[in-house]
Amino acid sequence: MDAVRLPGASTVSHVRVPVPVPGQGQVLLRVGASSICGSDIRSIYREHLGRGPEAYQGVIAGHEPAGEVAALGPGVRRLAVGDRVAVYHIVGCGRCDECRHGYEIGCTDPSRAAYGWQRDGGHAQFLLAEERSCLPLPDALSLVDGALVSCGFGTAYEALLRLDVSGRDQLLVTGLGPVGLAAAMMGRAMGASPVIGTDPSAERRRLALDLGLVDRALPADEGTVDAVLDLTGGRGCSATLDASGSAAGRATALAATRTWGRCAFVGEGGRLEIDVSPVLIHPQLAVHGSWVTSLGHMAQLLEDLVRWRLRPERIVTHRFPLERADEAYAVAAAGAAGKVCLIPA
Repeated sequence: MDAVRLPGASTVSHVRVPVPVPGQGQVLLRVGASSICGSDIRSIYREHLGRGPEAYQGVIAGHEPAGEVAALGPGVRRLAVGDRVAVYHIVGCGRCDECRHGYEIGCTDPSRAAYGWQRDGGHAQFLLAEERSCLPLPDALSLVDGALVSCGFGTAYEALLRLDVSGRDQLLVTGLGPVGLAAAMMGRAMGASPVIGTDPSAERRRLALDLGLVDRALPADEGTVDAVLDLTGGRGCSATLDASGSAAGRATALAATRTWGRCAFVGEGGRLEIDVSPVLIHPQLAVHGSWVTSLGHMAQLLEDLVRWRLRPERIVTHRFPLERADEAYAVAAAGAAGKVCLIPA
């Protein structure tokens, strides 16, 4: 089968490998969609940043897959051939506290392996997955929807749950890349109003407005905080979420959070320096670091998307066949698109 690996130096390697055979508790998926995540760009495509057990192991890339069950291994009981599934993208030890609570992302056992990082991922025609990683995809959602849920939408959803976003809130999202767009879409569905977004990219601001995901899309500059205050009666937003991963984006999110408000950081990388008393202590902010989601919350998200009548694939701006993965990664790395998705067909 055809597959894609990421050797670093902003390059893509196309390879031919055998179709895997499912073992105990495993299923073979015919991949229908495999989207590209910002962490793929930052930590694998440009340069291999991980160290030790968390390093990229030269495997088939892609940790946001969805597909159809093509074959069953011994001991599989919950899934059947033909089932469509989204895939939770980390397999932990299954025994530690994090795994038992469904947060396999937090497993620290040496056996922990993320699809597309330490074990073969979805940038291929077929994917070998653990049955426990697979969540049935509702009929109302497409395979592209399922791929986006696997990481990006799940990450945004977890942060919104931490913030307890509701109709009582005004929501600010700093960074309107795919995770920020997802946060804006679901934050509106949870009742937040207004939903305000910021991003340095005019293309991404325009996309957020054209899709109706935000009420206002502001340039990310020295006037952003004042603009947010003007839009909220001088008080700031009760809930803010940074998806930019930049020091400037995080600082903006904190500065635009109203007294007693809540702020979540989900954008990876970078640093932040703040004057703690005026920024955190005196306004009595609650600040959350939120990393991906749990198996249970991912299943809940699939139900909520159907109930909200939301389609994650709305934020997909580019689709490429597997043989054009180099173009797909170049578009994603440019930082001006919405979600970029490979369709292995």
